[in-house]
Amino acid sequence: MVNFTSHEIRDILISMLVIGGVFAYVFRNINQGDFISLIPVTMVAVGFGFVFHELAHKFMAIKYGFYAEYRLWVEGLVLAVITAALGFVFAAPGAVYIHGQYISNEENGKISIAGPLTNIALALIFFVLIQFASFSPILLLICSLGFTINSFLAFFNLLPVFMLDGAKVLKWNPVIWVITTGIAFIMMAYPYILSYML
Repeated sequence: MVNFTSHEIRDILISMLVIGGVFAYVFRNINQGDFISLIPVTMVAVGFGFVFHELAHKFMAIKYGFYAEYRLWVEGLVLAVITAALGFVFAAPGAVYIHGQYISNEENGKISIAGPLTNIALALIFFVLIQFASFSPILLLICSLGFTINSFLAFFNLLPVFMLDGAKVLKWNPVIWVITTGIAFIMMAYPYILSYML
């Protein structure tokens, strides 16, 4: 059974609010400069992607019998606010801390890939919803941002760089890493490929 502590729930809510706020600020021009009313949109489209990514790590770690807890990273949230003020967002709102005596490469790889796979799944859900969202500008905006940001999050986190999920997945299974990274890259590049073809 998955349990959440009160401070873990607090950290998740703060992370979502800050992430929603900084992305709303950066994307405010698509909403006539009113970033406050854009915050609920970005919390759904972007905040869920960040938080669900981390929770996927938590659920997979617990499945293997490890203790896992989401913790807010204040420095990462401050960095998100600073970069948003500069016109872009680099966000690391928090991370899941896993405790166990021994984690094998396979367990570590599967725990790590759970996050990007969640972003891929969310991106696909948003992509499907785009096809039915033309009647509502707000819903279309949520789905478009959700697809774009989750595709990027999946690809970025699969980069084989120390501390990112990709390094652990690659160490566990290079074939799965190549396939998953390829899917994430195609999804991330899809809007650009489509606009080039048109």
